[in-house]
Amino acid sequence: MKPKVIHTEADYEAALERIDALMDGDPDPASPEGQELELFSLLVERYEQEKFPMDLPTPVEAIQYRMEQQGLKNKDLIPYIGSASKVSEVLSGQRSLSLTMIRNLVKGLGIPAEVLIGRPGAELKPDQEVAELRKYPLAEMLKRGWFAGFTGSLAEARGQLEDLFVGFAGALGGGVLRPAFNRQHLRDGSQQDDYALAAWRIRVMGLAMKERLPTYRRNTVTTEFMSKLAQLSYLDAGPRLAGEFLNKNGIHLIVERHLPRTHLDGAAMKLPDGSPLIALTLRHDRLDNFWFTLFHELAHVALHLDQEGYEVFFDDLNGEGRDKCEREADAMAQEALIPSRQWKASGLAKHASAEAVTRLANELHISPAIPAGRVRHERQNFILLRHLIGQGKVRCLFLAMPN
Repeated sequence: MKPKVIHTEADYEAALERIDALMDGDPDPASPEGQELELFSLLVERYEQEKFPMDLPTPVEAIQYRMEQQGLKNKDLIPYIGSASKVSEVLSGQRSLSLTMIRNLVKGLGIPAEVLIGRPGAELKPDQEVAELRKYPLAEMLKRGWFAGFTGSLAEARGQLEDLFVGFAGALGGGVLRPAFNRQHLRDGSQQDDYALAAWRIRVMGLAMKERLPTYRRNTVTTEFMSKLAQLSYLDAGPRLAGEFLNKNGIHLIVERHLPRTHLDGAAMKLPDGSPLIALTLRHDRLDNFWFTLFHELAHVALHLDQEGYEVFFDDLNGEGRDKCEREADAMAQEALIPSRQWKASGLAKHASAEAVTRLANELHISPAIPAGRVRHERQNFILLRHLIGQGKVRCLFLAMPN
């Protein structure tokens, strides 16, 4: 038999017979027979590894083996596992190893990560990626209950960062934990904490992905679509009804307070399945701000997210918004809320009064907060028409949004 790659059981048996015959002659390794023996041995080894792979030892078996090698007792594992009770639970099979424990055991006892993870070829994330998690606003995230099922202290959370953030990212995957993940856009003039911004984004995406909505049809959001939505503002429960309206069209609406060191009013983004998500912070508890922010984000869906390009827009509507995308979104939102023809006919651009604001609102069947807010913005006079902007009338409609 000439040496060849072994594919069948018959080839394997023939190779073993040839190895036996060659070994009987005890050939010199440098001789042709010795080289043939080495080649057949390599071919057989490769076939056996593929056909009869050796199972990895269990994590507990690997730990116990290392303990026997080094003469360690249970108490010697406390620095790696966390406490005497946890060591006992791990060794008895009552507790699975956390990523933090695995990382400690790899570094401290030299047990291969793939053995402790229980998957051939598995590796831990680089240390620098784990260290980067310390830059997230952990205390605030913990305070808000963003780590499901965790009830420990801040110190305990810092000791379990990798596990907590893997759970926090959930179905989005670990890649989202890098602050600049995917294509994102910050409205001009915004100065943000990148890690707080990333945490907020992951939070709202995670909440949206738990919802089951109809399939979104691209290009659903048009000026006409938005004009229909605007008429819900005429109702006292309009902001909440807007969420139902969007949901029925496959668009997620999530309300989540902004984090410290971010200056967010809202954001528009795509979920992994391609459906749009509008996320609002209700940083300003006013009807005029709610409706314009909502429409600005919907405009980003229509003009930018549906047309490919950026995958997320973060908006601080107190920012200047000078770039092309923001000017386009502002213009579409403004036109959908109050068509330019009717705005000009109302005379509010030159002479504002509560009566004229109310008259235009009734004509368009929209909340008077919308024209009142536009007057205040265009004149940059935020004392005008304060009684019409719906102060304190939004957050109360979203029970999950505390004041």
